[in-house]
Amino acid sequence: MYLIDMRQSTRQAIGATGVAEILQNARNILSTTRGSVPLDRTFGVRMRFLDRPLPEAMATYAGEVIAELQAREPRLTVEEVSFAAKPADAVDGRLYPVVTISIKDA
Repeated sequence: MYLIDMRQSTRQAIGATGVAEILQNARNILSTTRGSVPLDRTFGVRMRFLDRPLPEAMATYAGEVIAELQAREPRLTVEEVSFAAKPADAVDGRLYPVVTISIKDA
C-alpha cells in the first residue's frame, strides 16, 4: 500500500521506473486539471465538484479521482480516497486528496 498525499509537493524524477514511476504518474494525474494539456484535453481530473456543498464536492471529487487514476494508470488500484486540508488553506475551503493505492502484481 502506498499513500499519495497531495498536500505535499514533490519533484519530477526523470527516468523513474517501477513503483516510483507509478506513484509519479498518479501525482501528475491528480495535479492536472482536465482541459489544461493542449495535446490531450481529456487528461486530468474534471473539476465538476467546484462550488458544490462540501459533502457533495468530496463525493464527486473522490469519484473523479478513482475514475481517472484507474483509467490512466492501470497498474494501480485505488483503495481509499480521503481529504485533508493544509492549515494555511483551510479558510479557502481547498480540498487535497489523500489517496491510498496498491500496485497490481507487486
